Amino acid sequence: MIARKNFEIWAVMLGSLAAGAAYAFYAGEDINWDWRNYHEYSAFAWLHGRLNEDVAPAGVQNFFNPLAYLPAYLLRHHAGAPYWGMLLGAIHGLNLALIYWFTRILLASASSGWMLAAAVIIGAFGPMTLSEVGTSFADILTALPVIAGLGLILSAEAAHRTRYLVAAMLIGGAVGLKLTNMVFLVGAGASLLLAPRPLAAMAYFAVGAVAGTLGTGGAWGWSLWQEFGNPVFPFYNTVFHSPEAPLDAITDVRFMPHSLWEAVAYPFYWAVGNYRSSEYPFRDPRFAIALVLFAANAGLALLTRMRVFTRRDKLFLLFFLVAYAMWLLTFSIHRYAVVLELLTAPLVVLLFSRLLRALQLTALTPGRPPWSHFATVGLAVAIALWSQPADWLRRPWSDPYDPRLPAALASPSTYLLIEKPLGYVVPLLGPESRAYQLSDIVMPIVPGGLLDRRVRDGLAHPRPGGVWALHLRGSAPRQCLLDEYGWRFDTSRSCAIIPGADGVDIEACPLQPSQPKSRSGDC
Repeated sequence: MIARKNFEIWAVMLGSLAAGAAYAFYAGEDINWDWRNYHEYSAFAWLHGRLNEDVAPAGVQNFFNPLAYLPAYLLRHHAGAPYWGMLLGAIHGLNLALIYWFTRILLASASSGWMLAAAVIIGAFGPMTLSEVGTSFADILTALPVIAGLGLILSAEAAHRTRYLVAAMLIGGAVGLKLTNMVFLVGAGASLLLAPRPLAAMAYFAVGAVAGTLGTGGAWGWSLWQEFGNPVFPFYNTVFHSPEAPLDAITDVRFMPHSLWEAVAYPFYWAVGNYRSSEYPFRDPRFAIALVLFAANAGLALLTRMRVFTRRDKLFLLFFLVAYAMWLLTFSIHRYAVVLELLTAPLVVLLFSRLLRALQLTALTPGRPPWSHFATVGLAVAIALWSQPADWLRRPWSDPYDPRLPAALASPSTYLLIEKPLGYVVPLLGPESRAYQLSDIVMPIVPGGLLDRRVRDGLAHPRPGGVWALHLRGSAPRQCLLDEYGWRFDTSRSCAIIPGADGVDIEACPLQPSQPKSRSGDC
């Protein structure tokens, strides 16, 4: 029995690793917008000490914790194509092993091989999950500690308070790496209201959450506090009042629902391919099916006065409800819900199983219907077939991105970035070059501030290769961004071309000093 269990564990883990690697190879090389904007640069800058030398080449995103993007950066630059993508995909694939383990804990004695297989199938074909396999996105990477932590909470009994501590450290660690994971930390904490001893569980959870968050994000937050007076700079600046950022709430409201009815309808929009919570198309029936199954279970329980859900079921449902509501009300950005998308797999299996069991009990027929396992797997296959993953942009492994820098840019130079996303080319320009972003709309450089002084000092003492402006080829050069710093395009010299990862090349155009001018209001 022990040997069989060990074989099952290893088979699931190896299968998950292989599935992630295979999909990353099939999908191609990741060149998503965020990688081109800040994932690549943030890790590079942290490793090479450029964070206090450049001025936010990626704009506001430059101030996110770079640790979350180190794995993708290190693999990309040391493993070679396509192996770095496959290794990264294998790591992401471990989420399937966690879904398998999580489902076993959730269903307990009611679990079976068919149900576990159904959960893995649903989890494996999640639209956002698949879209991030083998990419630099942190959502799918930090899903690993969040799901593991929640699994520990479900498995904990009153005497196992250490599990609450470790669970909180795992989820808190995910928060320290990426602040949007806070919705899962709050959801997990709220779920402990249904723990056997809620006060003790919450106390241990609080200690673990603080330790985990500080463990992965404390050093980064401290560095932001020392430099800008805001540990989550530039966010929540209405609280911290850093002079380097606007005193406004920086929020992305593009994808948020505009009414209560729209909020309730979101899962059904996703089911038919209405992708109003994402930049790119996807189709996902999971959330709608889970909502319908929950309503059916709740209705049956009310009609028959039957106890449908166990305490463990309710704990998981409370987590899901709180985390989903917070996600919806805070940002509604679908990528940030990868954890919930993965967890809809055990949720759908749980709700369908409980519904079949309740229907069987109301029919007063002993035993589980022989077709119930096939129905569960059939539902999982139908969900997988109907799902359509998003596409954040990739290129074939037969043509990996490996550009050669033009000879004109060989010497260390000073670069003014007047467009986004250009952060990914900064590492190509050499560690002695300097890059200053002038075009960020969300967080413009404050005149007379620390960042402004750094730009002016760098331009007063430019690097040997001179001063250049970087922008996307084909877009109109924005002279107005250069005016207030006293530089203009030198039309007597040619621009150099850097091949772009997405087929849109980057122009590096030489600049020359000019008389400073005030920036126009419509720049």
